[in-house]
Amino acid sequence: MQHHLLRFSLLLLLISSCQPSAEELFDAGVAALEKQEYNQAIEYFDRVIETEANFPSAYNARGVAFFELAQWDKAIDSFSESIELDSSNYKPYFNRGNAFMEKEAYKEALYDYNRANGLDFNQPDIYYNRGLALLGLEMYDDALVDFDMALQANPEDTRVLFNKAKAQLGNNDPLNAITSLNEVVRLDKRNAAAYYLLGVTEMSALGNKEAGCTQLKMALSLGYTQAKEWIDDFCQE
Repeated sequence: MQHHLLRFSLLLLLISSCQPSAEELFDAGVAALEKQEYNQAIEYFDRVIETEANFPSAYNARGVAFFELAQWDKAIDSFSESIELDSSNYKPYFNRGNAFMEKEAYKEALYDYNRANGLDFNQPDIYYNRGLALLGLEMYDDALVDFDMALQANPEDTRVLFNKAKAQLGNNDPLNAITSLNEVVRLDKRNAAAYYLLGVTEMSALGNKEAGCTQLKMALSLGYTQAKEWIDDFCQE
């Protein structure tokens, strides 16, 4: 009987040793995330959390998977769990801010970006995304400060330049907005949205019909169909 018990206990030891660790499950989840297998990734991260509840990176990564599936509230809940376990990491704050942005909850997003920036002020994406939140809140001066901070890292980032132009227009500064938009189309000659905004600004703010129509026609040629209405109304000979 003792011999059988010994063999049984060895069998249990072998079975338990075959169970993947929380780290192994986490790595498998990250691999699934990188392959864009988001539901599979969530299953792995759920198993991590079942194995080891105190694993903030698993909650954060699961939030990213929910985010990619456009499940904003579930993403926010996961990021919040990660923050509760470790409030010293900027990433879940930043990620939760992004989820709030998708819900157009700009004040909540701004709070999270402020926290993320306080934890790591060397991340250009935080400045850019916080600038977008400030733009959504119509806080144009503050948005411009953040966009300029983001441009210090990459002066030729057309996303930042385009939204800087929108903030300048919100600030009733069409001349500088046109300068920013001209820089966008210099860097990206297929940026239809920039040509459209440039054309509308030239015409509506400066009364420059010829330049405005040229830009609007370029926008339309690149597939920006909203330009057609302006062209039909103002650019016909």
